[in-house]
Amino acid sequence: MEQLRLLAVSMFLEGEPPDQIASVLWISERSVWRWVRAWRVGGKKALATRPGWGRPPKLDSVRAAQVLEWLEQSPVEFGFATERWTAPRLAAVVEERLGVRMNHRYLNDWLSRHGITPQVPQRLARERNESVIAEWISQRWPVIKKK
Repeated sequence: MEQLRLLAVSMFLEGEPPDQIASVLWISERSVWRWVRAWRVGGKKALATRPGWGRPPKLDSVRAAQVLEWLEQSPVEFGFATERWTAPRLAAVVEERLGVRMNHRYLNDWLSRHGITPQVPQRLARERNESVIAEWISQRWPVIKKK
């Protein structure tokens, strides 16, 4: 965005009309005038990108990478009884290991922004016997289907 602002101001200084600058750069003419005014008052510094609004993230990039690495490991290694990661479990591990308290609902959102979606293993009946099923499909099903 900063580069776009600088480009718009330099085009203005070269004599391009603001409406043409706006159409070429796919921005509003009002933005061109606002950036030119800011540049006149504060120079190149006034066109710099400012940090975003809102609360800073609870996990910096190093800690975030660490949390994402934990998901590649088994939850059993962290003291849980089953092989399934859940947001409350991950929140507990983050609080225990990093001292950062995170709501599990926020953690779900955070994970989705990092490309992690909930993965629930498919449930299979213990009694399921694939060879019996395959035999039934090949032998019995054609007979039933003909009727």
